[in-house]
Amino acid sequence: MTPRSENEPEQVPVGPPDGATAAGDLSGDDTTRVTAAAESGTDDAATHGTTGDPDTRFFGQPFALAHVFGVEMWERFSFYGMQGILLIYMYFSVSEGGLGIDREVATGIVGAYGGTVYLSTILGAWIADRLLGSERVLYYSAIVIMAGHVALAILPNAWGLGVGLVLVALGSGGLKANATSVVGTLYTADDVRRDAGFSLFYLGINLGAFFGPLLTGLLQSTMGFHWGFGLAAVGMAAGLIQYSFGRKHLPAEARVVPNPLPRSRRPLVVGIALAGIAALVGLVFVGVIRADNLALIVIAATLVAAVAYFTVITASRAVTATERSRVFGFIPLFIVNVGFWSLYQQQFTVLTIYSDERLNRSIFGWEMPISWVNSINPIFVIILSGVFAAVWTRLGSRQPSTPVKFAVGAIIMGTAFLLFLPWANGPANSTPLLAIVGILLVFTIAELFISPVGLSVSTKLAPERFHTQMVALYFLSVALGTSIAGWAAGFYDPHDEVPYFLLLGAIAIALGVALLASVKPVLTLMKGVR
Repeated sequence: MTPRSENEPEQVPVGPPDGATAAGDLSGDDTTRVTAAAESGTDDAATHGTTGDPDTRFFGQPFALAHVFGVEMWERFSFYGMQGILLIYMYFSVSEGGLGIDREVATGIVGAYGGTVYLSTILGAWIADRLLGSERVLYYSAIVIMAGHVALAILPNAWGLGVGLVLVALGSGGLKANATSVVGTLYTADDVRRDAGFSLFYLGINLGAFFGPLLTGLLQSTMGFHWGFGLAAVGMAAGLIQYSFGRKHLPAEARVVPNPLPRSRRPLVVGIALAGIAALVGLVFVGVIRADNLALIVIAATLVAAVAYFTVITASRAVTATERSRVFGFIPLFIVNVGFWSLYQQQFTVLTIYSDERLNRSIFGWEMPISWVNSINPIFVIILSGVFAAVWTRLGSRQPSTPVKFAVGAIIMGTAFLLFLPWANGPANSTPLLAIVGILLVFTIAELFISPVGLSVSTKLAPERFHTQMVALYFLSVALGTSIAGWAAGFYDPHDEVPYFLLLGAIAIALGVALLASVKPVLTLMKGVR
């Protein structure tokens, strides 16, 4: 892939935790550059030369986009709807409809689950590249996700929780890894509608992320947790049914297997997969893998995978000296990205607990469901992503370099945690709702400095032979940060909040300042990539 010029703004909204950001401009001009597929290295349209679809029935886009738009919107609806009530389901008492799990253990499970979603994107991409093609993996992943939500809705106790989360994590990873690629096959690389099409696609993601917590939270608070999980299942079923009828209209390129695995090697792969599953099951039964150490295990596994990827890439004889230097230049960005996501993803752990115990959710005498707080961020993303796109476009070559953007994002994220301090250790329901709205606005600003350029810079720094592996490294940084978010939340004490918010905020700011002080040497390692 040919790197873009430094004058072109980096707008690849990926958002939390799957990519839920929008690109603000749906008009089809070049003001908002949303090039997620091309920058992620997973867009077959750019490499296989599709003819494009002249159809304009879906807001000026190919009507086939509506089918992927729909399944992704409903998947995000179900994903965020379920995640909005997941933590409180685990730690609420049995009398309140929950499982009564220790809060520290529950936050660790949420973090491990979130990390596994991002680890699964690597598996989903591999299956698409070597076995099934992106469209089929997307379809089967949607079925797996729906099965997971059904399990959460109807299976009782911890078994339902375990089966449901494993299925949703694996399915979400597979769908996330391939939906963008499928959208890319609808356009030629030079189709003038391409950017607007991705803008529309990401708008669908945010619509699902906005409405999911609202509706599942309302149902949970009025009828019970399993009704909320059931609504998530119904939403995913709606997306799956709609996509089942529409998938036949997708281009043949969406089903292409770019690098087919030879049939002679398939038994070996199946054997390795079965051995791996058996090993995991065995470790669970002998007590090595437990609910209380799950987050640490995912953290350790992700670290090993990241070190292995960096080692393989930098040690390869196929990598030139310039490419190797660029990979080393990615390491500081990787570390800062881990730090950012380890704070940002606490929206689904610490912020959920905070909203339960500290937030005044009373609106004219009516108590807002806890999960509704998770719908605030998507609103700001929809509004502000277009603003950021316009700013970077206006600045052109004068816009900050990628290391500066990462540094500023980390500093702003740390500042967001410090903003909790004025209300720390307060009595129940003492934090005004507007305060959380303001803090989440700062969360979103930090996100838009880091998240939209993450995939972009990983592919721009990638060696020619290792584009996919560099994308995998980016997702590993998100997986690691998400797992750490769950593990760190176990140290959060609602009765002594100051040390927690102060320490984590300070660490994020320190990471940002350290990167800011190292911009010149990092750019030197990046060899002309900004």
